[in-house]
Amino acid sequence: MSGATASPTSSDGRAGPCFAGLHVLADDDPRWGRDPVSQARAACAGGASVVQLRAKHATDREGLEWAHRIRALTREAGVTFIVNDRFDLALLADADGVHLGQEDLPPARLPEAARRALAVGRSTHEPAQLEAARSEPVDYVAFGPVFGTASKESAYAARGLAALRDAARCVAPRPLVAIGGITAANAGDVRAAGAWGIAVISAVAGAQDPVRATRELVRAFEKGISG
Repeated sequence: MSGATASPTSSDGRAGPCFAGLHVLADDDPRWGRDPVSQARAACAGGASVVQLRAKHATDREGLEWAHRIRALTREAGVTFIVNDRFDLALLADADGVHLGQEDLPPARLPEAARRALAVGRSTHEPAQLEAARSEPVDYVAFGPVFGTASKESAYAARGLAALRDAARCVAPRPLVAIGGITAANAGDVRAAGAWGIAVISAVAGAQDPVRATRELVRAFEKGISG
């Protein structure tokens, strides 16, 4: 897949979608002035590895329509497609995976048919959640907020790079994806701290030129790899 590196192992040892590199969350918050499909199109054009649909304001019908359109874009670009929260919409749109937060359905409670069809990501914010994720049937783990963020509400303070390093070691060999306040200015440091991937919302959704912003994030993250 475009710009992605395969994870060394998944929860059940099978090969699956790739999660390394830049994850762009295509968000339906109206403040961005662009719908999720437009954000996803820019992410694909700019070289993102993963697009995740985050539809917190839409109806199910609208969310599914977006998911189908983003699935077509990501398939053409060779980009992994994840749906936030909703495994049912992920299945209906033939997505590659679903991303589950701490308040969502626990990964172990997913129907077996969904688990066979979808890779599963898990949000974590603190050591106890990281430890729990080690024994959950998940394919990658997200951790944050690494830095302060205003893109979405969080009950957790910024964790910092030292906590990110600990998180990456804790969940290895599963890939760790960092989220929260990540920009082109700090993406290299995040990669150097052990993150396989970086996830952003406002850095692309709120950018004047989202394609250029995506490219700059990809370059910055890759610089962290080479460094």
